[in-house]
Amino acid sequence: MNPELLAYAQMAVSGGLMGMAYALVAYGFQLTFAAGKAVNFGQGELVMLGAFIGLTLTGTGLPYWASISGAVAAGAALGWFVEKSAVRLALKQHNEGWILLTIILGLFAVSAAENIWGREDLPYPAPWDDGSIDIFGISVTWPELAVAGGALGVMLLVEIAKRYTMTGIAVQAVSADPDAAELCGIRSDAATSLSWAVSGAAAAFAGTIIAPVTTVGPTMAAALTLKAFSVAVVAGLDSAIGLVLTGIFLGSAENLAGFMLGSGWRETPGLVLLMLALALRPQGIFGKTIIRKV
Repeated sequence: MNPELLAYAQMAVSGGLMGMAYALVAYGFQLTFAAGKAVNFGQGELVMLGAFIGLTLTGTGLPYWASISGAVAAGAALGWFVEKSAVRLALKQHNEGWILLTIILGLFAVSAAENIWGREDLPYPAPWDDGSIDIFGISVTWPELAVAGGALGVMLLVEIAKRYTMTGIAVQAVSADPDAAELCGIRSDAATSLSWAVSGAAAAFAGTIIAPVTTVGPTMAAALTLKAFSVAVVAGLDSAIGLVLTGIFLGSAENLAGFMLGSGWRETPGLVLLMLALALRPQGIFGKTIIRKV
């Protein structure tokens, strides 16, 4: 293969694999929006807290996978707490106060992280080395594979649970029509809380697989949240596969823009995609058009 084309392919593949992290965080937005028609604008802070908690547990001598389990459990608890404390009351009062409340809780999380762990970025140990494998001349590192494989695995697991377990079917029923679900004996409040807990767990897991690549710090997920939100808006909040495809595309586009135009242009593709989606297809590329009957 032509060396120049190989370099472009290398950038596209590496960016696409890391773009799966955007898809996983965006998937958290999808989970909460489906159940309660609200999203957590502090989702990035849950990613950061998950990474710090996983790092702390690893420092106690726990094996890597055990520390991830602890971080995921803490993320689920934090997601549940955000829904209970910042979202439920606002939604019951039919106002948009949950937007500001989730942002405020995110700011509290950053402040708490700075006071507990400090402001310096810390390395996150991982069981894999920094080596790589070559596929048709394209080098893929183990951390990149861990991010892509972990994100895809979590999303696939949740989707299977949604479709083939009674609890998952109940959550989907609440998402479709909360009042009808209540008449069928399903507790819509409990289903919504569960969705927020799963979203928090996914965010914490994302933190533990991203941290070995980016290091851990209070602001590690600030840019990640914006990119994940762009993925959610561009893809729409109805399709998990849409989030995956959009995340891969955005990650590749960012890497190619940085490689071809310079690092200062790296963020441009996400912003352009976001503006185009909002202007031309607000429900997202894979979203469903809502028809209101009067």
